[in-house]
Order: sequence, then C-alpha cells, then structure tokens
Amino acid sequence: MRLFIAEKPSLARAIAEVLPRPHKKEEGCIRAANGDVVSWCIGHLLEQAEPEAYNPVFKKWQLDHLPISPDEWQLQPKPKTRKQLSVLRKLVKEADQLVHAGDPDREGQLLVDEVIDYLKTPQTKRRNAQRLLVSDLNPSAIKRAMGELRSNSEFIPLSVSALARSRADWLYGINLTRAWTIKGQQAGNRGVLSVGRVQTPVLGLVVRRDQEIRNFVSKPFYEVQASIHLNEGAPLCFHARWQPSEACRPYQDEDGRVLNPKLAQNVVNRIRQQPAQVKAFDKKPGKQNAPLPYNLSSLQIDAAKAFGMAAKTVLDICQSLYEKHQLITYPRSDCRYLPGDHHKEMPQISAAIRSVLTDAEKMIQYTDKSRRSPAFNDKKVGAHHAIIPTSKKNSGHLSDSETKIYRLIARQYLMQFCDLYSYSDTRINLEIAGGSFSARERITLTEGWKALLPAKDKKSSPLPDLSVGQTVWSGEPVFEEKHTEPPKHYTDATLLAAMTGIARHVKDAELRKVLKDTDGLGTEATRASIIELLFKRKFLQRTGKSIQATETGKQLISVLPESCSHPDMTALWEKQLNDISEGQGSYNGFMQPLNQELDSLVTAARVATMPAMTSNNPGGGKSTFRRRKKKTKKPA
Repeated sequence: MRLFIAEKPSLARAIAEVLPRPHKKEEGCIRAANGDVVSWCIGHLLEQAEPEAYNPVFKKWQLDHLPISPDEWQLQPKPKTRKQLSVLRKLVKEADQLVHAGDPDREGQLLVDEVIDYLKTPQTKRRNAQRLLVSDLNPSAIKRAMGELRSNSEFIPLSVSALARSRADWLYGINLTRAWTIKGQQAGNRGVLSVGRVQTPVLGLVVRRDQEIRNFVSKPFYEVQASIHLNEGAPLCFHARWQPSEACRPYQDEDGRVLNPKLAQNVVNRIRQQPAQVKAFDKKPGKQNAPLPYNLSSLQIDAAKAFGMAAKTVLDICQSLYEKHQLITYPRSDCRYLPGDHHKEMPQISAAIRSVLTDAEKMIQYTDKSRRSPAFNDKKVGAHHAIIPTSKKNSGHLSDSETKIYRLIARQYLMQFCDLYSYSDTRINLEIAGGSFSARERITLTEGWKALLPAKDKKSSPLPDLSVGQTVWSGEPVFEEKHTEPPKHYTDATLLAAMTGIARHVKDAELRKVLKDTDGLGTEATRASIIELLFKRKFLQRTGKSIQATETGKQLISVLPESCSHPDMTALWEKQLNDISEGQGSYNGFMQPLNQELDSLVTAARVATMPAMTSNNPGGGKSTFRRRKKKTKKPA
C-alpha cells in the first residue's frame, strides 16, 4: 500500500481526486480503488515540549533557571490533533511506500518529516520515501506532479534547516521572554514581555522610525531652475535644474541640498537673461522587462499600496483562492520565477482568467502566447515557483477582496507575455554664467506591459533636440525654498518591504556585504503573522494606515540589548538557515554559536537595571501573567 501524507485535508482531497475510483472515506483518510491511501496532518500535529517537560521546576519562571537548553529535544502531540496522529501511526505501519506531500517549502518539509520520525518509522521505509511537490490543486497539475515524484531524501537539508529554526526560536523565545518578563514585573509591568528573534527586530524598526519622526527638525533648503528658451523672446521651452559645484559643498547637507539662501539667490541673479550653452546632449532609447510574477511578499506589498490591505488579510485571501477556489498556485512562495515548461500553458490560463474577470480582455488583448519573459527560468526555481493563476475556470462566487487579489496575480502573469516597455531618455547639460544646469526627460515610445497598469494622468512634453555648442537663452529663473520632511511612519507595505530587504537596515557593514537583497526578517509564510502578533501583544498600534509603536513597545526596546532589537543577528540567522537548506551549512555549526550567544544575553538581562514600566495589559486590574504565559512561550 502506498500512503500519501498531505499537510492539510484540502490537499489530501485534491490528491485523492486523481487516484482510481471508487474511493472509500474512512476516519482520517481516503482509500482509493488501487489500494493507495491518502491521509493528512492538520498543520503541525506535534509541537516542541514545554520547559517543564524537561524538568518540573521550570514551570515556575525564575531567572536562576536560565538559560534552559535541552540536551535531548522532545516533541509532544498537540491535544486537539492527537486523534489524527493515531490514524497516521496505524497507516504508516500498514504502508509499503510513504509519499511525503507536505507544502513545498521549508516548514512543509519538516511538518511531515517530523511525524514520520516521531512514529519511529523503520529506516528502510524512510529511505524509500518519495516526495510529491504540489503547487496547484487542480487535477491536471497533480497528475503531472505524480509523474515527477522525487526521493524524499533529497530534501533532508530543507528539513534540517526548518528543525534548526524551530529549535533556535524556542531557545531564544523561551529564555529571553522569561528573563525580560521577570525583569519587567520587578519594574511594575503586569503583562508578558515577549521577545523573539524576528518579532523584536521588527518592533525595533518601528520604534526607531517613530523616534526619528519625533526628533526630526525641518530645515529649509533652496533650489534654482533656469527657464530655457530656444532664443531670446521665444516661448518657454523647458526648465533646467542647477547642479552646485564642488565649491558649494560647505553650504550643502549630506544629501547635497543647498542650505544657504544667499548662495542660491546669487545664482538666480547671475543667470537671469543670459545666454546658455549646450555642453552635452544625449538621447538614448531603452527597453524594460515586465516585473516578475509575484511571490507572497511582493504581492502583499502591492496589495497594501493598492487597497490598504494588511499582510495577514492578503495571505488569508490567497489561501482561499488556493484551497477553496483552486484559482491560484501555492501562495506561500518566496520565488518569483516559473519553470520553462509552464510557458505552454498560457492559452489555458488565459481562458481561466477570462472566466474569472469580466474585464480580462482589456489585459489579454496586449499579450502574445509566443512571447517569453525572463521569468521562465528553470535555474531560478526551487521547490516552488511564483504565484500565478491556475487553468481552472471559475465555478463559484468570489468576494470583492478575492477578485482584487486575483486580478493583481493575473495581471502580473499576463505581463510576461506582453511587449517590452520601450522609452527614450533625453539628457541636456547647459552652462549658464559659469554654472552647470541639467534637464532630463523620459518619453514612452511603446507601452508594452505597462498598458496593463492603471492609466496615469501625468503627461510629459519631450525635450527639444539640441546640439553640443548650440546657444539657447536663460530667461527668468525660478527660485524655490523647500523644507526637509521627516520620514514617514511605517505602513503595511513599507514595513513588509523593510522586512524583505533587511540588508538596508543592518548596522554591521561586513554582514551587509554578504547579505542578498532577498535575505529578510522571517519567511514568506511568517511575515504577516509576525506583524499581527506584535499588534496582538499590544506592542504596535494603527493610526489610519500608519503603524506605530505603543508605549510598552517603546519601553521594551529601550531596555533590551541592541543585538535583540536590531536585525543584524536575525539576518545572519536567515542566511545560515538558507545555507543549511542548500546543503552549504550544518545544524551544529548554527546551533553551537547560538547557545553561546544565548548565555551572554541571559546574563545581560539578569544584571540589567529596569526603569519603572507601564503595563501592556490593556484591561488593567489583576495580573494576566499566569493566564497568558502559555500563549507566549514560543514567539517567532
């Protein structure tokens, strides 16, 4: 008997649909006519044991117990899903062949692997286990995946990476949450001060941004534009901006803005009604590829910008489109590329898009199935590919929000079959009364994939064709006093962007060099939940679209060691975990330095002096420490 173990019941049902009928539904599984059985997990059936499972004295939170670090790790069944674990125990014993059908990511790999391991499956059966990678719940896609089964042993590094992350998060969260909660209680806080290796640096980003805004002092700066006419007395043709020389550097800020009004006014007086000589004229055509199809973070960012949707809302909608409607592929993907053989499916997917969106033809008219964007690249695709529509036609009603998200995904996919966006860039450099001025303009030649985007009202007039050495005329200059503006509070879109491009926020220059743009805080699957967790724990609050830190959030960051609230350490963790998943790092090489670092962080907490704190218990009254403790033992 061949046993398929899916991550969720919805995937199990989809797998069963392509197996021979008739089907026999039993408790916790589906049997096919050929003897194959499909069963499922319900998310994680197992969880890390609580500290008191290792030693009963750990049930009471005390500083002198820390750090808690198990010699031998223990998993325990989740009470609500214990029954399904019993079903799997029986089926695994009965099976001749196991097929791992967890979601195609790091977490999905561990989720099924840990069940197989926990059930003490014989080594031979483990070695022969196969891996089914499903990213599209439609029957045709699952049949294709069935024909491409791989050895589950190929994915051991992915599972080890997830295991290292899970245990590291337990160690970090359990020990530092206990340490700082106890210190906070001593300072008057009645709630749990949760500390996590991802959530706390994210909170730190928001707290520091809020501080920048509070401490910001606006300063005036000055700009000068020359009004250029083709000759004296002719109509205004274009404006050219003053480019201060090196001699002006003492009067500029670090961003090159001129802070001295007298200097700017002197330039105005010098260039008024003066000849201007063309020193350089450059006109170059250019082309731009369509943006790549979405991964989860890029979709969440665009949905936040377009519709003001929270990251968790977007993920929930995607899960519905994937599991309930089967209209999109696996949504928790971190990849923005597609396998080469997906290119031929464009006609079927376009037909499906037409069935879902009433205005689909407005986009599809610009596409050509023979075009092939750089998104189709087998070398860039790992266990899963970008989020795209499936070939399933709509057979049910979509909510307004589901339609909006589906339209974004469909549009991004169809762009891959559109012409390139082509343009012409013009640059003019002028010299006026010894000063340097420049003008730049981009004119659209062919909209290409941009025809699928909402129309913009902005229309540009092309710069004139000039020749080097030509003399034109500088008429009445434009003198502008502007003021520096504070950074903006984070929104869902900008906070997600900061989490995905974390290298920009890393303090250590050497670490910043080795990080890729794609290295980030958390994973595609966890970023939305991390942000929501900070709201739930009353560390963040919303004001309109703005995300700001609460008083408790600010207080917590103010007392923590910098390494806890800056992303450097977490970004390094993510890189090391990624190295493990790619077979370039080891479990011990990651965990041993972590335990050493944990010792020093607990010591720092033990000797820290805490100022008086307000409570993060919004209800006030009796302490919620005992009641809430269990919920906050495993922060991410």
